[in-house]
Amino acid sequence: MTTRRKLFALAAALLPLATTVPAAPAAGASAADPLAAEIARWDAFVASNASTDETWAQIKGAVGPVLAKADEALLDGRRLLALNRLAAAHGYLRAWQYENDPAAPLKRDAEALEAEWNRLGRELAADIAPPPPAALVGVAPAAVRAIAEAAIPQVRSYYTASLDYGRATSPDYGYLYLGSALAERDLVAFCRTLREPAPAKLPAIRSIRPEIDALQGEILALYKPPASLDRHPEFIAASAALKEARELDSAGLRYGALLRYLDASLRSAALRDAGAGLGKDAIEPGLREFESRAAAGGVDHTIARIYLESARGDVAHATPEVGPKTAAAIIADVLPRYFAALDPPRVESPRPPPEVTVTLVRWPYT
Repeated sequence: MTTRRKLFALAAALLPLATTVPAAPAAGASAADPLAAEIARWDAFVASNASTDETWAQIKGAVGPVLAKADEALLDGRRLLALNRLAAAHGYLRAWQYENDPAAPLKRDAEALEAEWNRLGRELAADIAPPPPAALVGVAPAAVRAIAEAAIPQVRSYYTASLDYGRATSPDYGYLYLGSALAERDLVAFCRTLREPAPAKLPAIRSIRPEIDALQGEILALYKPPASLDRHPEFIAASAALKEARELDSAGLRYGALLRYLDASLRSAALRDAGAGLGKDAIEPGLREFESRAAAGGVDHTIARIYLESARGDVAHATPEVGPKTAAAIIADVLPRYFAALDPPRVESPRPPPEVTVTLVRWPYT
């Protein structure tokens, strides 16, 4: 897949995280608030970068609206939502920054790419090792841990793919993947520094493989013409999030797995008409009910709060033409899945033996 096609896929993957409503940069950002300072830093990077490079134009076009929505969430006091949006935008901005750093210009040939790959392999040795399930014990609240857990395996995936990708295309694209590996490492480190308020008791999260299988079945049942052709990017974005959820669950990184599972639920909601039957009058009572559940029992339900904040933001900034569709999907589909995932596991029916094995090869996270 070329970088052009890859970034188009990125735009589709980011769609549930951004709307067309622009926002002003966060005001009052300072070192006293690391989250505000980090968002402001990337705002300034985008504003000051006048490159006419085609790849940068695609990154800016896809990621700029997401970063603007992170500003909007921060200004609205929805900090977990702001962090989740920053995490979505950060990877490509950091990758571009690394690849085009004027202070450390990269040589654009295959030999130089391999030398840089070897150098970064030594620098990232601890980060590209398989992460243990307890890799982020102590990182709290649960939402911050989930975002960091989802990023950890991507360091290895991007690093591993970068050299072959650069050889198969051009060194520039290999460097872009190396920059993506550095971006995910930096995001994990940043999450370790955050101290967002939350109840002290983390939820115990079991394996959600049955729930992942069930959602995959729902999505696959819809994957037929004309939807499979007309809405292919939406299917790809939902399936990619679900694949990440499965890998994180298998690795025991359960907070990250739950976050990606809920992302897949939201990304596929429109395909499944989830929330379509929820009238506008049901939005506010539905939000209050879930906010009450998330605040009860002294349990850290901040992963659910990411979506509650997203729903509140959607209501606050909904346009008359579209309405609060995201909020409806979150109430009808995403939040019920969150609380169901905390329940005891369902008894699974025996699965039929496989009749055929299909192996697909893909670049990571595209």
